Order: sequence, then structure tokens, then C-alpha cells
Amino acid sequence: MSRTVHGLSFGLVAVLAALLGLLVGGGGGIREEPPKEEKIVRVGGSFADVIDDVNPAVVHVTVVESNAAAGRDMADRDAPRRGEGSGFIVDPDGYILTNHHVVATPARIRVRLADKRELPAVLVGADANTDLALLKVSAPKPLPVVPLGDSDRLRVGDWVFAIGNPYRLEHSVTAGVVSSKGRKIYDASFDAYIQTDAAINPGNSGGPLVNADGEAVGINSAVSTQGQGIGFAVPINVARDILDQLRSHGRVTRGYLGIQLQELDPDLQRLVGIPASQGAVVIDVVDGEPGQAAGLKRYDVITALGGQPIEDGDHLVRAIASRAPGSAVTLTVFRDGKFLKLSARLTERETQEVVGEVTVAPADNAPAPEGDELGLVVGELNRKMKVTLGIPLARSGVLVDDIVSLSPDADALTHGDVIMEVNRRPTPDVAAYRQVVSALPPGQLALLIVYRPRPVATFLAKVEVEDRR
Repeated sequence: MSRTVHGLSFGLVAVLAALLGLLVGGGGGIREEPPKEEKIVRVGGSFADVIDDVNPAVVHVTVVESNAAAGRDMADRDAPRRGEGSGFIVDPDGYILTNHHVVATPARIRVRLADKRELPAVLVGADANTDLALLKVSAPKPLPVVPLGDSDRLRVGDWVFAIGNPYRLEHSVTAGVVSSKGRKIYDASFDAYIQTDAAINPGNSGGPLVNADGEAVGINSAVSTQGQGIGFAVPINVARDILDQLRSHGRVTRGYLGIQLQELDPDLQRLVGIPASQGAVVIDVVDGEPGQAAGLKRYDVITALGGQPIEDGDHLVRAIASRAPGSAVTLTVFRDGKFLKLSARLTERETQEVVGEVTVAPADNAPAPEGDELGLVVGELNRKMKVTLGIPLARSGVLVDDIVSLSPDADALTHGDVIMEVNRRPTPDVAAYRQVVSALPPGQLALLIVYRPRPVATFLAKVEVEDRR
């Protein structure tokens, strides 16, 4: 079952449990080994001792998919399908962490330990939002575990190792560095993946990403299909936050405010007029959700939650998600030069499903478009297009037909996007859009509020006004 990643030029898929045509588709309660008192001594630059410590706790996960799995037609249901992936033991009583997509629709799960023992496993809990799942096996003696590290302390350039079972090559180890942190590849408001160039392949899903001290700092989850050395892992601190709920309740409940956020960079800081550089900028408010009921508006900057300062959008999302649905929260908001307090009562965040991407392409054999002052070709967004593209009827704006801009930041746009505002001025139709854009001086940065129907997102794009003289 492929997890398609949208919104990235190089296309991503999750590293699935599928192999050779076979298809499957925080953590207070988990005991950890005490931290080592001394750093591991590495001879000649070797990390062999680190791998020797970790490998016994890495497992091979085999799943037989349920015949009634979603997406299987009647002709396929006579032949159960198998899939394979990886996992690692996080508690000596037999709790194993892996990816949700590895065990999404299981009829039977078996785990092969490093000592070749094969044990049946039960799915204790799963969370599609973070692509994490918790399994349990029963063994006659305590099992080895991988100690959990602190992914927040990772730095770009740190050595990391991916351990797993790619293409049934059990306990394979690849080395690389942390290439980046906080990558968003599925859900722009919720993801914070670790990017690494340690090789990750089908079958690695669910295995640990280990630091140089032998601690799990991530769970290998996804890889680029168009680039080499571009893999992604779920940060281990994300797993820490939900392990207790998975173990106790089998699922994760999270508070939800119903807003979409944008990073507060210097350009946006000037646009909203806030003197400080910290906070979360509201870029969209979902109809009928707590944020709207609380009175939040676009361009509000949330600077504190319950009196505690908010650094950025990711910080706010984590803080809201950590609260139980039904909780009352107080938000400190900067709006139009003033600070105000708003109260909201959270609802439960729903599981976010990735759906197919819908694009709008120019007609075949059409002449090359010239583009406007922003290097964009736009058209009217009528009711029929809204229905076809799955755009709410209440949304208004102009439809992006083509991008011919030379501005590098224009790459954030794609066919089928809807431009709703330019520099805080609404653009409900082409006439309004052209009036705003034509008045912009060459070289100025235009800040566009953009709605994307597949996958659903609202974001801010920056495009430099071209000098057309």
C-alpha cells in the first residue's frame, strides 16, 4: 500500500512493507535501558560496537494482510497477501515499535528475532497520523531493547545508522548523516521528519535510526523515489509522546484547534506588523472548528498558549495535540498592533488520510502563455471547477493554470492552486487579482495566500514582481 507524498517536486513514497510484488498495504510507560555512563570507544572510526549492541533488538516483521482489507476487490480476496518490514524492541516485556503502514490491515503478524525465534505478535495500538504502531510478543525471558534517545538534540551532520531488513536482507546496516530536520512530506501542519542520507529501502520501514551512542533517534519510514540518499524517519520524541496512549488505549487522541499555520519569517513579520520573531501565524481557519468559534482570524499571530510562550507553528501544534479533546485553552494573540486573549475548547483531531492529487493542465497544443507581473497564468474559478477539484464552494479566488515565473519561490505553486489573497488584499476573481497585481512595483515581493485542494492545505507563497519594462 503506497503512501503517496504530494507537494514535493521529487515525489516521495513511504518505504512500504511490500517486497518483490508482495503487498501490505509520549512514552511514559515504556521501560528503557539506563543511559550508558561512558561513551562508546571507537577504534579506527568503527561503530561496530554500537551496532553489536543494537542489532539483537531489531526484528523482522511479517504480515499476512486481511482478505477484507480496504481496496481489495472480490477477485483479490481469495489470495491473502504478505508484506514485510522491520521493528525494534523498546521494552523487555516484548513491546515492539514499527510503522503503521507496515501493519495497517493485518490478519496475522509474526516477528522473527535476531536469534531466529519466530513469535506471533498482536497489534496493541496504531496511529496513522504519525505512521507509528506498537506490537507485543510473548517470550519466555526478557528481551533486549534499543534505548530511546532524544531526537530534539540531533544536529544536521550527526552520524546515524539505519538498521532493518531491506529486500529480506536481515539486519542490514547503512550509515549516513542527518541531512535536515523538521521535514514536512505528508501533513504540513503535523510532520517533522528527520531527513537522512543513510540508505533506506523497502523492508526498512519500522526499523530504528540509531545515533552514534546506540540510541534510537528515529523510526525509518519513507524514501524519495526520484533522488538518491533522501530518506525520512519519524523522530523518536514523536513516538515518546504517544507510546503510553498506544499501550493503554490502542489509539491516540489529540486536541484540535482547526487552524493552519505559517512560519513567521521576516517578510511575514513585516506584513502582520509584529515586532517579535516568535509565534505562530494563522493562515487559515477551518469552518465550524474551535479556532473559528474562538474568533481567530487570518494573520493573527498566536504568541502564547495558557501563558506559555509559543516559538513557532510546530511548537503550537505539539502543544495543542498534547491536550485532551474537550480541554479549554487560552490563546494570546497579536492582531493589528494589539495583544488580546481568546478562549477555545478543543475538539479531537481526526486521522489525516493522504488522497490522490488532482492537477489542472493547460490544453494540448496551446500556445505558450506569457504570464502576468508575477509570471503566472490565472483563470476564473467557477462552481463546476470547484466541484471537480473538490474545492469548498465558499472558497473564492483565481485558479493557477500555469507558472512561467523566473522567481525561484514560484516553484511552491502548481497547477490547480487557488490564489485567495495578494498582500492581504482579497482576489475573488480575475479582475480583482489583476487590479492588485498590476499595482505592484517591480522587484517587490508579493505574498500570496494559496489554497491547494489535493492534499488539502492553505499556505503562503512568495513571488517577486517581474520588471516587464
